[in-house]
Amino acid sequence: MSPGERDYPDGEAESFPEPPVSLEDKEGRPIEIRPYEDGDFDAVVEMYADFDPADRAQGIPPATESRVRDWLENLLDGLNVVAWHDDRAVGHATLVPDEDASELAIFVHQDYQRAGIGSTLIRALLGYGQAEGVEKVWLTVERWNHAAVNLYESVGFETNGTESFEIEMVLRL
Repeated sequence: MSPGERDYPDGEAESFPEPPVSLEDKEGRPIEIRPYEDGDFDAVVEMYADFDPADRAQGIPPATESRVRDWLENLLDGLNVVAWHDDRAVGHATLVPDEDASELAIFVHQDYQRAGIGSTLIRALLGYGQAEGVEKVWLTVERWNHAAVNLYESVGFETNGTESFEIEMVLRL
């Protein structure tokens, strides 16, 4: 489906918190979510280099450090937020400009999944997007990734289309 064919909701999403945002995750760890800064690059690369291959979806994040570096460089053209536990990057979310909308991607390191970080991370990213004037957001998710689909629906994403193994979801900020 081409971007011009996406059918975005008429109504705008709720207002989301703009980063920085802090939380204590379900494991009691202090987590800070803030916009990406130039000095964060190596820490984010390190998070992705340590990513469990079983948690890769749709071929991302890439499997080797050199490919992670190239891929991350491309993502930095958009809006990016990073979740930190002390000085360790433990999550990353991005809005990448794509014609008239932005594509969303979110990753939480396997040691920090199912601890409430993803929900706060996506809300902070969407708040950052709202503050920066992003109006439309889309994403694709594997249809069997029910936890991710539920997360996206919880912040207002709606299903726009389905391919054989993916669901496309859309949101108007």
